[in-house]
Amino acid sequence: MMKRNRILALALGLTLLCACAPKPAEPSAAPGASPTAEATATPEASTQPLEVRVSMLKGPTGLGAAKLMEDAGGGYEFSVLAEPTEAVAGLTKGEIDIAALPTNLAATLYHKLDGGVTLLALNTYGVLYILENGESIQSMADLEGKTVHAYGQGANPEFVLNYLLEKNEVDAQAVDVQWHGSTDEVTALMASGEGTVCMLPVPAATAVLMQNEKVRQALDLTQEWNDAGGDGVLTMGCLVARTEFLSEHPQAVETFLEEYAASIVYMTDPDNLDQAAALAEKHGIVPKAAVAKRALPAANLCFVTGEEMKEGIQGYYQVLFQADPASIGGALPDSAFYYTGR
Repeated sequence: MMKRNRILALALGLTLLCACAPKPAEPSAAPGASPTAEATATPEASTQPLEVRVSMLKGPTGLGAAKLMEDAGGGYEFSVLAEPTEAVAGLTKGEIDIAALPTNLAATLYHKLDGGVTLLALNTYGVLYILENGESIQSMADLEGKTVHAYGQGANPEFVLNYLLEKNEVDAQAVDVQWHGSTDEVTALMASGEGTVCMLPVPAATAVLMQNEKVRQALDLTQEWNDAGGDGVLTMGCLVARTEFLSEHPQAVETFLEEYAASIVYMTDPDNLDQAAALAEKHGIVPKAAVAKRALPAANLCFVTGEEMKEGIQGYYQVLFQADPASIGGALPDSAFYYTGR
């Protein structure tokens, strides 16, 4: 379950950690104008200001960064991508330094690139919901025989759904899951009434509820996960860095994490809801501020790093591995995958 009351403590803890840690002579975003011989020997040193290339995804895994994108200034080059595959391509080619990804895809990419990415933080707990135009679905068992429109084949949504069906003794083959190429396709089907049942994350699920008043939230899959005794914490989104970039610019990564933590705190503060929603629309993370405003309280944003991150996600990876080893790249990530600080 979401542990929203720990977000502020985590963010402040990270701030204190960064404040207490020894700093290199040169700031990450703009190396000094008069570097000493010792400073120029550090990995961070450069004659040009460092610009960190950061990609976020539209939807829940990008929501937490909206305040950072607003305030960051010249130290970052942000992009907001529609598909995780775009971020994977950028990381693989060395064109992106830090990216938001689905948690299962982060592990898969780690294996594919032989350790080429490192997990920095968890940023989104469970955000999947079953919606229905009707009243027939009251439990996972009620999905048997139904047609479910969904997005996320080969990623967390597919594996979570299959795991929960198995936990509830429902044959996955008895559920007709129609996988679509985007959340927009599913939203359009449900909003028009052509679709009856769907599985979507917020804020796409929120948009459906707002566009078709006959549709209701039938199941919260995070709650279903907990009720089924699912191992680990259902965690949908995370932040990764290219391992080479992390090695060459550790202070830039630390600074980013500190600023991202503050952004999460801002975006999850109920007092900032209107402003946070406006920022989500302004930076292209959610199409409309009205949708973002309704979605943010259900988006389960989090900021978990270090050993707590490692312990929190390992159980979830174990579940995915047991369900389908290919879902996380064929093996559980080793300890080198997890960034636990400098």
